This record gives sequence, structure tokens and C-alpha cells, in this order.
Amino acid sequence: MYLATLTYYTEQLRRHGATPRGVDWSDSGEQELRFEQLLKLCDFSRGFALNDIGCGYGALLDYLGKRHPGARIDYLGVDLSPAMVRDAVLLWDGRADTAFAVGNGAQRSADYSVASGIFNVRQRERRQAWERLIAYTLDQLRATSRRGFAVNFKAAGAPDARRPGLYATDPQPWIHYCERELGCSAELVTGYALPEFTLLVRPRS
Repeated sequence: MYLATLTYYTEQLRRHGATPRGVDWSDSGEQELRFEQLLKLCDFSRGFALNDIGCGYGALLDYLGKRHPGARIDYLGVDLSPAMVRDAVLLWDGRADTAFAVGNGAQRSADYSVASGIFNVRQRERRQAWERLIAYTLDQLRATSRRGFAVNFKAAGAPDARRPGLYATDPQPWIHYCERELGCSAELVTGYALPEFTLLVRPRS
């Protein structure tokens, strides 16, 4: 199941390089708007460890440097594509408290985890099988995120929601999954000028 996703994103990187289009975003403005929503999860008043799942070339690090300079963050970026990780390592070589790994999930626990756009491109995978993979990924995020995790989804009402190979959904099924199966609270974030939504998921006290 991961092979088609790996192939797709590796090809995007080959075509467009370490740019927003290389990780299948339209431009840096949209990419950073998504980062803004995901990071609403985090408390920047103190240091924390962050897992970035589907990190691509590490664009989140650039955003953090611009919007949260001086924040103390122990960062791990994880991506399916060895080519993505190779470019990320080259771009961020020598940066303190920064590491990258190839994989479909983090091999360590962190305070927070974020995942931007990793559920959108299902290629030819059947919807039911793709949703099982999403549920498995959410389980992993819950298990490796002490203070919570944030993910985004393409909204069912998006203009291209019916395009073959894309996954779009209503938020309610995944809110229910996080609440009932994972024992978490799920805050819905919408209305940020993109045809999608973000979930900020935190363990219940």
C-alpha cells in the first residue's frame, strides 16, 4: 500500500525539487497556512519534542524558524521516501536537535506529532483499505505523542474532491474515531481559506 505513495512523492520531488510543488502543494503560502493550523496544537512557551510525519524536505523547520524564532524544539522528521529524507538531511545538515528518518511512523515518543497532507493521495487504493491505513496511522500518532497530534484532511466539499486518486472526507467520522477509539478530544479547525480541515487531537486528562 505504501509503494504507490512512495513512488508518487518521489516522482514529484524529481520533477520539482525541494519546493512546495515537490511535496505536492501549490505554493509556499498554502503550505505555510497549513503549518499554522497544525501548530495551534503546540505550547511554545516551553521547549518540546516534535515528530513531523511525512516531513518531505523539512519545510516545517523553515516555517518554525520564521514564526517561532528561539523556540526550543527537538525535531524528528520522518518520510516514506528515501529521496525526500536525503534532500532534507542536505538542507538541514548541522542544525542542532534535528534528525530525519525513513519510515511510515516515528520510532520515538515526542510531546507532539504533526502530519500534513499524508492522507490526501490514495492513488488506486480502495477507499475502505485507505481508511484502514488512516486509522492505523492515527493509532501510531496517539501511541507516540504524549501531549497530542495534529493532522489535516481534504474536505468532502472540495472542488477536486471527486478526482480519481484523491481521498476527501467529512470530519465527523475521524473526530468520532479519535474520541471513541483513541480516548482523545478532537478540536476541529476550519475556515482558513483552503478546502480542507485540521484536527487537533489531545489525550483526555
